[in-house]
Amino acid sequence: MDAMKPIEYDKISEINITKEMKSSFLSYAMSVIVSRALPDVRDGLKPVHRRILFGMEELGVQPDKAFKKSARIVGDVMGKYHPHGDSAIYDAMVRMAQEFSYRYPLVNGHGNFGSIDGDGAAAMRYTEAKMAKITAEMLEDIKKDTIDFVDNYDGSEKEPSVLPSKFPNLLVNGSTGIAVGMATNIPPHNLGEVIDGVLAMMDNPDVTVDELLEKIQGPDFPTGGILMGLSGLRAAYETGNGSVKIRAKADITEEKSGKKTITVTEIPYQVNKSRLIEKIAELAKEKRIEGITDLRDESNRKGIRIVIELRRDVNAEVTLNNLYKFTPLQVSFGMNMLALVNNQPKVLALRDILRHYIDHQVDVLTRRSKFDLDKAKSRAHVLEGLLIALDNIDEVIETIRSAYDDAEEKLMERFALSAEQTRAILEMRLRRLSGLEHEKITSELDETRKTIAYLESLLSSEASKYERIRDDLIILKEKYNDARRTEISLAVDLDIEDEDLIPEEHVMITITRSGYCKRMTTETYKAQNRGGKGLTGMKTHDDDAVEHIIHTSTHDFLLFFTNHGRVYKMKGYKIPAFGRQSRGLPLVNMLQLEKDENVQAVANIKDFDNDHYLFFVTRQGVVKRTAVRNYQNIRTSGIRAINLKEGDELLDVRLTQGEQDVVIGASNGKAIRFNETTVREMGRVASGVRGIRLEDPDAVVGISLVGDERNQVLIVTENGYGKRTHVDEYRQQNRGGKGVKTLNVTVKNGTLVTLKSVAGDEDLIILSNKGMMIRVPIEQIALSSRATQGVRLMRLNEGHKVVTVAVVPKEENGEDEEYSENGAPSSGEQDGLFVEEGGQTPEAAPAIIHDTAQGETMSEPLMAADSVASPVDTSKAEAPEAPREPETSLKPEHHDEKPTPTEDKKPDSHQPTKQEGGILSLFDDVEGSDQSEAPVKKEKVPIKDDDPQPRLNLFDDEE
Repeated sequence: MDAMKPIEYDKISEINITKEMKSSFLSYAMSVIVSRALPDVRDGLKPVHRRILFGMEELGVQPDKAFKKSARIVGDVMGKYHPHGDSAIYDAMVRMAQEFSYRYPLVNGHGNFGSIDGDGAAAMRYTEAKMAKITAEMLEDIKKDTIDFVDNYDGSEKEPSVLPSKFPNLLVNGSTGIAVGMATNIPPHNLGEVIDGVLAMMDNPDVTVDELLEKIQGPDFPTGGILMGLSGLRAAYETGNGSVKIRAKADITEEKSGKKTITVTEIPYQVNKSRLIEKIAELAKEKRIEGITDLRDESNRKGIRIVIELRRDVNAEVTLNNLYKFTPLQVSFGMNMLALVNNQPKVLALRDILRHYIDHQVDVLTRRSKFDLDKAKSRAHVLEGLLIALDNIDEVIETIRSAYDDAEEKLMERFALSAEQTRAILEMRLRRLSGLEHEKITSELDETRKTIAYLESLLSSEASKYERIRDDLIILKEKYNDARRTEISLAVDLDIEDEDLIPEEHVMITITRSGYCKRMTTETYKAQNRGGKGLTGMKTHDDDAVEHIIHTSTHDFLLFFTNHGRVYKMKGYKIPAFGRQSRGLPLVNMLQLEKDENVQAVANIKDFDNDHYLFFVTRQGVVKRTAVRNYQNIRTSGIRAINLKEGDELLDVRLTQGEQDVVIGASNGKAIRFNETTVREMGRVASGVRGIRLEDPDAVVGISLVGDERNQVLIVTENGYGKRTHVDEYRQQNRGGKGVKTLNVTVKNGTLVTLKSVAGDEDLIILSNKGMMIRVPIEQIALSSRATQGVRLMRLNEGHKVVTVAVVPKEENGEDEEYSENGAPSSGEQDGLFVEEGGQTPEAAPAIIHDTAQGETMSEPLMAADSVASPVDTSKAEAPEAPREPETSLKPEHHDEKPTPTEDKKPDSHQPTKQEGGILSLFDDVEGSDQSEAPVKKEKVPIKDDDPQPRLNLFDDEE
């Protein structure tokens, strides 16, 4: 092994590393900018694309010729012009052949050239290619000295520095590239529109951007889609920088069954369809987009088709809006129109690009015309010599025959010919000496002289040059123009909120003990007289019962407070709408509830930027007052609303105005009234202070806010009794006391279920643990003193308990109706909305109801009357005899009697049970109900207008 040579220190020179790095990096950066990443403003091509097209021209793979293997084209380009990797050349050629990448593909590919799903092209040894027809327009006249040729990388070949580019390719096909410290992103446009823009600028060099926008409407992407708005586009055309939104084209269709489908037929430019579908599936799986039941890709050669099927209860417009927000169905296209001008990168406005293109075409036309003029003059000179020879043919022949070796010189001397003319004469064949040939030469000379005159006129006039360019562009437009693919949407708000797509309406939201939630319109419930049997508001299950009813708006915020003291936020319209017979959707599908966490209260908030407060009360009587603004920013996973002591849980939360009186009721029949200002304002996670003193096992069952109009207290017990009392009956005390008696708790009326504040002009909705519901006007409940026992508000069968009470606005056009035991109107007409009650549920805990009309979460008691009606024994009440119907007994029943089975029919466990009173099912019994009660006789109570006792008194007055 040779010994290492000694270091020659005298040949080592010191340099400044900072200067060297700057110099070297600048050289590298300029090489990337000029030779790789940025297109030339004149032909819109990067060096690799230009070399590929020129290489195909040299190989002879014109549009009308046969295909050649891609490997042959790539190898020729790499060996002669582009000394880089073959994959870089092939990838560039593949992209020029993709119809979803180029608006007007420059390469005609044969074979697998990739797909919009991101699939790669086949290996270059398998695919074939040739120039597209429109590419020939870019290379036309390239050999007429229209552009400059430069040496290739090793000086062995010549390559064009730019192509003639008969059409403005930079705008037509756009360009994308990342250089060093800069990048370009120019969208494609419609060829016909761009040509119209060029013509407009040729007519008026001072044309404005707004005037150009009348010609060039905007980008025209190969994948279509919808371009949203022109504000960002106008900025990009004026300055060279801007951003536009591209949205997929989607249609919503509805089947006869009511099921809706979103069909996507066009997607934004440069969006990978496969990844788009994966993103939609991911969001649906994570429940970030609700209601998607199926997702299919039905795309084929005819076009894109993505089918998204939705649940019936889902609003398709909202789902589509969320898809635009969270998936690449809507993307931003940042326009940065950077290109090389005289090998210098510049950001160009639309007018600049058009101006440089026009200047390039003028230069190409001038150089081509000069080339053609020189060629025409040379040809005319030769033709003139030939005519001289034909006119003196005999002498010419004799001169040639007599000459030994200097015939050319003798001809030049004898006829004053040039060397070029003499050579043409000597090379002329004998057959051209005929008279016919003389005429042809004369005719050709005349045409050539006309061409010379035209070209000289063209070169001497700029107006003539513009006219010629105009004619060429019009012909080009007629050959290649096609319809616009991208739709322009002028007046579209891209920041559409979901609620903008949802009509605002008042709704009732119900939540069951097991956490099922649904939304219905308030018109679902029709008012009846107090003491009525009610309608079935839902079909309950063995382990379920309604716990919460919220009267709200679809556009309001709902704050869900749980027994663990956490809070979640949701818009009203996001609660899914279900029919009367459906239980709804589990809350765990809408809220990220923790284990053993249940929604305990719901507050309705229209605006967080106000002076309102949230008033908290726990089961153990702890209260807290916190400003609403503290709950504006709530994570999807929820936040802590109140710190609870061990063994305690949150009962209710109310929206207050800051200075209202609060009445808190306990299960032992005690209630306390104090002003909320006695509770100082606290932070979001504070624990609170004592509101009412309780003894085991007593617990708070309800809270009522006293307002100017809602100055009455309504209480309801578990056995359906209640009363309405003026709030002045409850003296104001200091918080923390035991309170005063509001009801004597007895076996008959049961413990207190709820306590609410009312004005007296509302309706009352009461639900039992078995799903029975009644709606009565509160005005039918007479005002009574605090010491009274109350009246029966709802007749309950054995095992039934009141669990939920809500105060809602009075129904304007509600009419009382009598219902038979099978749920049909007493007129005998069968109403399809009335179905049989099914299933039994265990007794439920006291319910909490939320009245959003006053911003309250309603755990509300019904109000007792001032005066108590005299007892009426309904079992002895007489009613007029009603017409008999087949197999139907019309004997009136006492309201306390239990239903008896029919004699001619045995109970069937598979048949729904029928109960006394009108029955309206508001929930679908999805899992099947437990029909354990036997059928009863169908009976009707006829009513006559002239009867002094038109209907049975259904109230049991206090004893």
